Amino acid sequence: MAGGQGEHPRQDEGDRHERLQESGDVGLEVDRKMRVALQFSHANGFPAPCYRALFAALPKQLALGYVPRYGHDPAFPVTEGWPLLAAQLIAAVEARGEPVLAVGHSLGGYLSLMAAARRPDLFRGVILLDAPIMSRFQGSAVVFAKRVGFIDRVTLAATTRGRRRVWPTAAAAVAHFRSKAPFRRFDPHCLEDYVNFGMTPHPDGIALRFDPEVEYRIYRTIPHDMARIARQSSVPGGLIAGADSALARQIGLGPARRHLRIASVAGSHLFPFEHPAEAAAAIVTMAQDLGVL
Repeated sequence: MAGGQGEHPRQDEGDRHERLQESGDVGLEVDRKMRVALQFSHANGFPAPCYRALFAALPKQLALGYVPRYGHDPAFPVTEGWPLLAAQLIAAVEARGEPVLAVGHSLGGYLSLMAAARRPDLFRGVILLDAPIMSRFQGSAVVFAKRVGFIDRVTLAATTRGRRRVWPTAAAAVAHFRSKAPFRRFDPHCLEDYVNFGMTPHPDGIALRFDPEVEYRIYRTIPHDMARIARQSSVPGGLIAGADSALARQIGLGPARRHLRIASVAGSHLFPFEHPAEAAAAIVTMAQDLGVL
């Protein structure tokens, strides 16, 4: 379990590759002599350490790096179209001193594509996890929704604003999320990781580490021109969609097919938490197809 009465989630938000991958690589077939820098970017509302099970299932020669929480660094605030969030990713990759394979889930996938289009010299490849590309028509609809004040209805912004933030114990938080539809299909260990790494101590127990107000602003400022960005990118790219993803069904995969390799795995939009080992295998296969591994 994520913790019993009175226990708090782990506070080390910077858990790094060595600790996160203690369990090994689940037998994935890759060239053992090749070391590749992997830069992971998380989905909105899910701090990167919450993906511990996915990270643990990746081959050990993928040297992991990540920004723990986008939107929380005052130097890279949330603004319209997320240019500074992409700049934060670029800065993180520059600090590594070598080109990377960028892998991003949802928000993180879009940021990875934006950063690669802006600085192709820093990226060996880009893999989007259930981050489908809107068509120009869909992008125009997003622009209109922002203009008339309907963007909260188009995205998950409205539900984010009223989200509960505090629980008395980690066990209470696990029970709460287990009853919610988006989390019901989570691998049990991933749900525990979400509480262990996605919460922080609070005077009344534990609280969400990812500020819901930041999450809300990210949804409201979603880019409308990802089709243009995908077209401009010269970095090899792929999209892995959840077979049962409502987002992939809603947006469709047509625009992405024009610019990216497409693959699918079992699960919903949150498949990295539902099937982490299968998600890791799909990432490796896509990286091989892109010529990165």
